[in-house]
Amino acid sequence: MLSQINIDSLVIVAYPDPVLRKKCVEVEAFDDDLARLAAKMCALMHEKKGVGLAAPQVGLALRLFVWNPTGEDDHDQVSVNPHLSDLTGQVEAEEGCLSLPDVNVRVKRASAARLSACNLRGEPYECVGEDLTARIWQHENDHLDGRLILDYQSPGEQIANRKYLKELTAKYKKRKPSMRKKPSTGRRGR
Repeated sequence: MLSQINIDSLVIVAYPDPVLRKKCVEVEAFDDDLARLAAKMCALMHEKKGVGLAAPQVGLALRLFVWNPTGEDDHDQVSVNPHLSDLTGQVEAEEGCLSLPDVNVRVKRASAARLSACNLRGEPYECVGEDLTARIWQHENDHLDGRLILDYQSPGEQIANRKYLKELTAKYKKRKPSMRKKPSTGRRGR
């Protein structure tokens, strides 16, 4: 349950935190805690100058992401339990990730997509996006299925990114075991 999590203390988790590889569960409670979580995620996204952020990137294995292709505060969007369809076209472009600082990978993505999701009140909505917007949705949706841009690396990119991945792994291993918390679904144990 999100009420048991200190939302204000959430930070962006970095590779190789296991939550980044976890398949996320659907959000069931559309309440004030969910709204607080989305607001915190938007704040972290802006702080790091990102265009999207998925719940696993703050340590929560929930099907939720926030996005904003313009970077302006009043353009923040929240997608709860998202589903992508009508993926058309293809374009390759370089992507980075807030959970993989200094790592860049060229990724082929659909150039247009339809997003079906719920807002923070649990009301369904749909929209169609192209270019950067469609890329953001696909990148963030990958996070919800435990996929990272690393999964798209060419052999040359694997070599180029090896140093950064080793550094991130070393930083993760140096953290105190108590700081390496288990991924949370926001639910009590079952």
